[in-house]
Amino acid sequence: MRRTHSTPQPQRDEAQRRHEVKLRANRTFCEAVKFDRELLENVKGFLDPEEGMRLYDTALLAAGKGPCLEIGSYCGKSAIYLGTACREKNSILFSIDHHRGSEEQQPGEEYFDPELFDFASWRMNTLGNFRITLDKAGLEENVVPIVTRSDVAARMWSSPLNLVFIDGGHSYETALMDYNCWAGHIVPGGYLLIHDIFPDPANGGQAPFLVYNHALESNLFKELPMTKTLGVLQRII
Repeated sequence: MRRTHSTPQPQRDEAQRRHEVKLRANRTFCEAVKFDRELLENVKGFLDPEEGMRLYDTALLAAGKGPCLEIGSYCGKSAIYLGTACREKNSILFSIDHHRGSEEQQPGEEYFDPELFDFASWRMNTLGNFRITLDKAGLEENVVPIVTRSDVAARMWSSPLNLVFIDGGHSYETALMDYNCWAGHIVPGGYLLIHDIFPDPANGGQAPFLVYNHALESNLFKELPMTKTLGVLQRII
């Protein structure tokens, strides 16, 4: 007889508790902004609901003064939080992604999702999912997709930004490039947010954490309280 392995009860209980916490956080956000809770919960992505709510709250502070920008659209989960805040402030979110997947999302890698793989071109393609999310969320007039690499979009960029959210490729070279391309466009008082900050290497990759520290060492930013793995900095000069 083939033996099966079951998850120990304490682990199942903890997983269920975390799932319920996420659902409550989603419900709180959706009730506050009268949003489609089911859509938010079903959009593919790696953003914790509490982190998403922090994105929304910070974007509310920033968007009334000017545009916001995110690097790493994926399927649109973060754009829901940021874009909703921009809509409330009659502002714009620029959302940059080549939509070919980051390093860790390629075939054979840890976060590869075959549902997002275009077998005709043999490449990842998340653009369709992203556009569907914007349509369902009613954000097409407030979120502007920019379909290219972050460094390409930055070549001729001149508009000041009140918020930049970095959540693109997680190699050190890519994350540092995103910072170098966009941090200089953030106005004094504006915000730099970086996702997946893991001070302990045992918990996750170190590239975003190293870039986060690099930003602090520049003396251009002050540190605000983190929300889980979401680092929040405010430009001071």
